[in-house]
Amino acid sequence: MRREQAVRINDRLLDACAALDRARVAIADLGKAERIELDDRLEEVLGTLEDELLQPIYDQHPDLKPPRPDRESNSDVCELTWDEVQLPPGVTEQQFDEIIFSVMKPTWRKTAMMVIYVMDRCKELGLAIEGQVIAARLKVLSDSDRIEGIGNIQSWLHSEVRLKD
Repeated sequence: MRREQAVRINDRLLDACAALDRARVAIADLGKAERIELDDRLEEVLGTLEDELLQPIYDQHPDLKPPRPDRESNSDVCELTWDEVQLPPGVTEQQFDEIIFSVMKPTWRKTAMMVIYVMDRCKELGLAIEGQVIAARLKVLSDSDRIEGIGNIQSWLHSEVRLKD
């Protein structure tokens, strides 16, 4: 495919990705069962869009691929599970949850932003708790219905969390 064709298609597909992100926000207002079902389908559509439509364009025209922002963690995906976590001595799960709930709001926030807020609060309290640990706990809280989450909580930039209403 010629470059000008690739540019046009790439622009339209990126517009579609942005529209799907807006749909995710609308889905967030649904009940939990509907939200999970639709969000899972939305993830499939986004995966197909990225893997089967955008990636072939980037294979032919690598310069069109948007740059990934630098991150301290080198990854926006948390593969750590809560059963692998060991909290600092003297910190219980309940205390850690209280820290999380102290910075969480009833409005949707990207999981990445919540990780930063909780990490900042932990630093204020003199606790060295990594972002991966916070994300693992957010996933547990979402899975146990103590907070609301949408998207794959392990994917910090593609998920959001909030306090339950």
